[in-house]
Amino acid sequence: MVERVAIVGAGPSGLAALRAFETARRAGADVPEVVCFEKQANWGGLWNYTWRTGLDEFGEPVHGSMYRYLWSNGPKECLEFADYGFEEHFGRPIPSYPPRAVLHDYIAGRVEKSGVKAYVRFSTPVRHVSFDEKTQTFQVTAKDLVADRHVTESFDVVIVANGHFSVPNVPAFPGIDKFPGRVLHAHDFRSADEFAGKNVLLVGSSYSAEDIGVQCYKYGARSITFSYRTRPMGFHWPDGFEEKPLLQKLSGRTATFKDGSTKEVDAIVLCTGYQHSFPFLPDELRLKTANRLYPLGLYKGIFWQDNPKLIYIGMQDQYYTFNMFDAQAWYARDVVLGRIALPSAEEQAADIAVWRAREEALENPFQQIDFQTDYVRDLLAATDYPHLDVDRVAELFKEWEHHKQEGILTYRDRSYPSTLTGTLAPVHHTPWIKALDDSLEAFLGVRQAAE
Repeated sequence: MVERVAIVGAGPSGLAALRAFETARRAGADVPEVVCFEKQANWGGLWNYTWRTGLDEFGEPVHGSMYRYLWSNGPKECLEFADYGFEEHFGRPIPSYPPRAVLHDYIAGRVEKSGVKAYVRFSTPVRHVSFDEKTQTFQVTAKDLVADRHVTESFDVVIVANGHFSVPNVPAFPGIDKFPGRVLHAHDFRSADEFAGKNVLLVGSSYSAEDIGVQCYKYGARSITFSYRTRPMGFHWPDGFEEKPLLQKLSGRTATFKDGSTKEVDAIVLCTGYQHSFPFLPDELRLKTANRLYPLGLYKGIFWQDNPKLIYIGMQDQYYTFNMFDAQAWYARDVVLGRIALPSAEEQAADIAVWRAREEALENPFQQIDFQTDYVRDLLAATDYPHLDVDRVAELFKEWEHHKQEGILTYRDRSYPSTLTGTLAPVHHTPWIKALDDSLEAFLGVRQAAE
């Protein structure tokens, strides 16, 4: 019988696990003791904003990659919790693309209502996890940063939910050590104001490059240059944007690209992705993967093949986010509670192989959306998670892809209907390109109403 469960991280993935167990407990189930370890002083994971970069006040690596002025780059209707909608939280419909503060308020509101805060130990990073074959238990060592002491405890199950967008992948280029301007990874990007009037080079061609580029443009950068390894993003960029093949070298402020072209730049942002990092896990328990829709080694994308008592949540490349973490957490919970029996090791391996082969055959974002939709549907079908219309969510994702192609600076001005209530989101009172105040009060119009 499972008596104690440890959750590593109180971001959206860890909070999904907390919510799953608490929902079962409130329904009358006999659930194990749950302890969640969170290295930050607040829950929300990457949705917490901090001005700090490098090390925090305790000398710990800063977890957050969140920057000021970040707005959701996908419709909120695609990430809505099936058991706690935006309308329920805010008391009215809100626009489809909220800024960070609004999304953090929504994430926190659900778990605050659940009453799970007592299960979370804040400012307590996990230092080491080991598994004892004889007792079939994990030994988890964590450090209380405030009290400055380590504590080791025994758990039957460990859920790893610390995310994978906090440890940057940082390449080097000839001459970058002598570049006279600012060089930073997207992880350390905090404010687009810093780059007003500057020629900014962004190395990378995924969401971080795209979003930081348009952020800098919105706040006054002189020009934006993207450098891609494989292919350009291909959006209809406004004047002042250009895409070039991979950066080859730097000479002073002159950047030279693979096609031989050059550009004078003042700052470089490396939007070169993140590493899955689990420094608290020994090799035999540690997931090693690139950012994939279906990582190897995890049955159902959740259970560590070599030891299914070790559970990973949120380790996939993501179209779906909050509601996919819920789907994983509900499934994991039901395995822990004995409601779902895991198949044999051979059957698990065969199932992983089928999903991975299908992933490798995907050719475009629309097929990727369908793939992840099927994955989420597969998990939901086995649990009592409230109804989530994943087919409608997939349709919205595809509309979103088209809208980005139609206008990279205007897609956030679009509105979508809630898949829970059917209510069409209102149009935001200010076009995104002109909305320079990203506070919750400004977004919701609270200040205007008070005046």
